[in-house]
Amino acid sequence: MVHTTPETSKVMSASDIERALTRIAHEIVEAHRGVTGLVLLGIPRRGVPLATRLGEKLSRIDPGFDARGAVGSLDITMYRDDLRSGAVRAPEPTQIPDAGIDGTTVVLIDDVLYSGRTIRAALDALSDLGRPRAVRLAVLVDRGHRELPLRADHVGKNIPTSREERVSVQLAEVDGVERDQESVLITRGPAASSQGGVA
Repeated sequence: MVHTTPETSKVMSASDIERALTRIAHEIVEAHRGVTGLVLLGIPRRGVPLATRLGEKLSRIDPGFDARGAVGSLDITMYRDDLRSGAVRAPEPTQIPDAGIDGTTVVLIDDVLYSGRTIRAALDALSDLGRPRAVRLAVLVDRGHRELPLRADHVGKNIPTSREERVSVQLAEVDGVERDQESVLITRGPAASSQGGVA
């Protein structure tokens, strides 16, 4: 029997991630025509620190944006369609602005967009919290292979992949790497397909 070793390549460096988030922040302000009524909600796990970073960038672009009060998190664990498989992590806190989300423009933030099922679950979770005026989606990476009719409004990088490949984002807040060592990696090989998640 021939054993092959998974091959991993870096497709985004720490500086690439930083530039992508800066561009996304400017796109959000331009699309929204300012920051009034804007709320950022990160999807755990890596969407949360990405939302925090975007909030900081938005406040530097427009000091009227409240990087503390208008940034939160949206846990989607109990809304996933794979609950019966038992492969779901423990729920994490959902934190929304004290004023709620009614009438706001909510930007959902995630690290990798894949099948679209995570975002569908996020929309279901959001509907239980209020009625925003509009919902947008910003992702660091769009790897394709959508299974639902969803697309991101703001994308850091489009990375064509096969279903057998695994895309992983390494962030300081979640993965314990140094900030200047953050990266987006693609793993190819037999271990990749067994580790790939549904996003």
